[in-house]
Amino acid sequence: MISESFKQDLLNRVDIVELVSRYVQLRRGGANHLGLCPFHNEKSPSFTVSPAKQFYHCFGCGAHGNAIGFLMSYAGLGYVEAVKELAASVGLQLPEWQPRSPEAAQRKERETDLYAVMERAMEFYRAELKNSPRAIDYLKQRGLTGEMAARFRIGYAPDDWQGLRAAFPGYDDKSLVECGLVVESEGKRYDRFRDRIMFPIFSARGAAIAFGGRVLDADAAGAAERGSPKYLNSPETPLFEKGREVYGLIQARDAIRAAHRVLVVEGYLDVVALAQFGIGYAVATLGTATTPVHVAKLLRLADELVFCFDGDAAGRKAAWRALENSLALASDAKPIRFMFLPEGDDPDSFVRRAGQEEFERRIVQSQTLSDHLLGEWRAASELGTAEGRSGFLTRAKPVLQKIGAPMLRLQLVKAVAELARVSQEEAERLLELGRATAYTRPAPPRIERSAVSLEWRLLARAFAKLSLAAAIDTGLLAREDEESQALAELIALVRQLRDPDSLDDRMIADLIRGARHADTLARAHAHLRLELKLEPEAAIAEFREFLEALRKRDSDDDRRLRERVLKGLASPEEQARFLQRSGFSGQERPLK
Repeated sequence: MISESFKQDLLNRVDIVELVSRYVQLRRGGANHLGLCPFHNEKSPSFTVSPAKQFYHCFGCGAHGNAIGFLMSYAGLGYVEAVKELAASVGLQLPEWQPRSPEAAQRKERETDLYAVMERAMEFYRAELKNSPRAIDYLKQRGLTGEMAARFRIGYAPDDWQGLRAAFPGYDDKSLVECGLVVESEGKRYDRFRDRIMFPIFSARGAAIAFGGRVLDADAAGAAERGSPKYLNSPETPLFEKGREVYGLIQARDAIRAAHRVLVVEGYLDVVALAQFGIGYAVATLGTATTPVHVAKLLRLADELVFCFDGDAAGRKAAWRALENSLALASDAKPIRFMFLPEGDDPDSFVRRAGQEEFERRIVQSQTLSDHLLGEWRAASELGTAEGRSGFLTRAKPVLQKIGAPMLRLQLVKAVAELARVSQEEAERLLELGRATAYTRPAPPRIERSAVSLEWRLLARAFAKLSLAAAIDTGLLAREDEESQALAELIALVRQLRDPDSLDDRMIADLIRGARHADTLARAHAHLRLELKLEPEAAIAEFREFLEALRKRDSDDDRRLRERVLKGLASPEEQARFLQRSGFSGQERPLK
């Protein structure tokens, strides 16, 4: 079985719009994308794909689901095969499944407790802000309104070594250390955050998972002398991994959808200030360079990704790191841009000085990824000499090899070839450019939604009472497909058991784990338990009904007709005849 955590990690990395676009022509319609449904014949588009929810739905036939479900329905893949296919497309290795150990189950339960601890800490810090005139004055001096402080749930950590004891009478509880709120050293405990403005960091579901604390400006020099940083973030915890999260995403989501753009800045106060000035689509990284996970997450939400950096050397260096981590994820349809502010300015100071209109004008005029690349290479190369042009090609080579968007890479190769005074063919050979590394896959034959076999229906319901399988005549099965072969294997396994109906779900899982068709058997077992959710009596009754239909479906003509339908070769008339003969309702599909 595939763990829920792996499944969620996979879905977080896959862009369903990009996936569906490989097989269906989509066009933007408001916040969603529209197209003709691939699961039924229609002339007007009723099939929608939501980039924000990472979900598809057809208002015509009711097909719906996530990226895994789409690949299963469209390509006719099993659950495990679809997960493997998607995992390979984003560079994930499918882990070997192992039953959750008691320690793992306890750790999962512990995470739930930690969310409650973080929520209580956040409310404590917010209450402390109201009681600290000094902290309130600082925020006012920075130009923040009370509305913005409330929207971002900003708080204040008091200047007290054990201030959290007021919120947590059990201050010695290990959960405070696990959450990164308390430091334990040499047998002593003290608050990690003291005398700092507190910015909560939220998960995608809106739960507080970490904090960023900033010293008050008047104390910045003193904090530096004490070795205390200006910004202090939570350490990584069971709830928080800084390379995967961004600050302000929960508050920015609606604005990102409306603008179709996301702006990445470096400071928490930058995000808040921009939101106050009407630029609500900004987020910030958490004291670390932008990672590929950040880029993938943000490109799923927006049609344009803009990085905003200071114009000094440090800003340029940070921009280059962000560019390197964006190359493999760059899309032909979603531009990535780089915006540089005047030296001495940050987004907070610039938007207050120049205003929203000027700030957004600079966003629109910001450099594209290709312009930034070519500009950096030109600045570092003497293109008037052979040696300079050779160095120019050398710099371009590793970067161009990482770009996954085929059209973007082609345009860059042409530009590089022109600047280096070589032909495009010579440039491609010198740069050793093979096929683009972006994940592509030829469109597989479409599996019609109605073509759910009797073998699949019988296989799923057999798990309600295993002895039922022994009553099936294997001579009636169509032996060409996976479902028939899996059902035949289950029949053979059941006939070897003295009392098959005494097996519980765990024993059934053990029984099929080593089977040749283990994936299909596990999927059918899960289909009965998780999707059909039939009472045993109802499942048994349906099994007998489908078994009777199987016994009637034994002529050579029926077998040939069934093969044509399952291979997608049948005409509409043949499909209708097949449904009538086989008793298919067209309402059931294998588990997604």
